[in-house]
Amino acid sequence: MFHDQRFYVAISFVLFFVLFGGKLWKAIAAILDARADQVRSNLDEASRLRREAEKMLEDATREREQALAESRALIERSREEAAAIAETARREAEAVASRREQMARDRIAASERAAIREMRDLAADAAIKATRSLLGQHLSTEQAGASALLDSAISDLPQALKASNEAGSHSQNAA
Repeated sequence: MFHDQRFYVAISFVLFFVLFGGKLWKAIAAILDARADQVRSNLDEASRLRREAEKMLEDATREREQALAESRALIERSREEAAAIAETARREAEAVASRREQMARDRIAASERAAIREMRDLAADAAIKATRSLLGQHLSTEQAGASALLDSAISDLPQALKASNEAGSHSQNAA
């Protein structure tokens, strides 16, 4: 047994581990502990990053919901403003149409008054021409009656003018 090489190898192996095993074990344990600490550290970092990511996701979700709510409110306000603008435009269009209609009525009334005045003037001119022609014929035949008629017409002229002015002002006020 002492002559066998395997025996010496086994004894040297046991002696090596007895002498250096503690130091070797401590070194291996330290390396393994360092590796375990690094793995724990990485796991803790990963856990912390996951919590941060979840928090960021919650914040982003909350911000998205707020943005959606704000956009819905903005859309609703825009619709209300558009409806108000449309209503204002409709009222303004009606007011413009009403003003134009009133202007047209005023123009028509003014045209009617002008036509009535023109017709009165034409009728007065025709009456004056007819009166001249009748008076001319009548005066040439009756000289004495013509003088009396002329004196009567001259004396009645102020009253006739006054009555004509009053009738004209009443018809203009009525129009």
